[in-house]
Amino acid sequence: MNPFNPDRFAVADRAAIAGRGAVTGRRALLLGAAALPFLPRRALAAEVQVMASGGLTAAYRALIPEFERSTGHKLGTVQGASMGAAPDAIPQRLARGEPADVLLLAADGLEALIARGLAQPGSRVDIARSLIGMCVRAGAPKPDISSMDAFRQALLNASSIAYSASASGVYIENEMYRKLGIHDQVMPKSRRILSERVGTVVARGDAEVGFQQVSELLPIQGIDYIGTIPEAVQQPTIFCAGIAANAREPEAARALIRFLASPEAAPVLTRTGLEPLGKS
Repeated sequence: MNPFNPDRFAVADRAAIAGRGAVTGRRALLLGAAALPFLPRRALAAEVQVMASGGLTAAYRALIPEFERSTGHKLGTVQGASMGAAPDAIPQRLARGEPADVLLLAADGLEALIARGLAQPGSRVDIARSLIGMCVRAGAPKPDISSMDAFRQALLNASSIAYSASASGVYIENEMYRKLGIHDQVMPKSRRILSERVGTVVARGDAEVGFQQVSELLPIQGIDYIGTIPEAVQQPTIFCAGIAANAREPEAARALIRFLASPEAAPVLTRTGLEPLGKS
């Protein structure tokens, strides 16, 4: 089944064409190639620059081929964290003037970019909700995290802990450990991971357990996904899309955002560990 119906996104163009009427016969010959510069920009294929954070990456990459085939647009993509000071983090990329049309990142990160004038106000569209998950190296003993007491003990027992430098990691470092009452005990053996997936660090044995958004853990080879952390200390993250302040292809950018938030894209979001938020 085709996950994306291109006709759904072509209605406006067909209506506009019909409204102008057809140019036929001798008039068409007279216009010829001279009419081409006056075609609406949305009718032409665009090169759309996307900055994507990890939470949406798996779903977004799975959806790229269908969007490109159906629209003719081409997507260029760079990745980075939603926030933070890493050189490849989205705020740092934008601050040094890297080109971007569409921004895919955590909602808090986008709101901060809007406040700084790096993203367009009113452009935010919520795409999916994501939960924090936990992993260990493939084949390692799987700790019990089914209750708050078990989860707390699993972290106290762990020799080393890795977490992301983005939204989930900020929450873990500043809030979750404190809610569990173990901040002072576990911070010395915890490590914030910059510019790399937490699962990759765990897979090669550089940390015993790792935390990141579920959608960022599931694609990683060499780990065992344990599950989501207990609800009492869970912190859902909303991943959204926005348009960069200096977007060069705003119409094509909006088409991509509509696609990612559409019901047609929802099954891919679900399959990659996200909860779609687009209106059906």
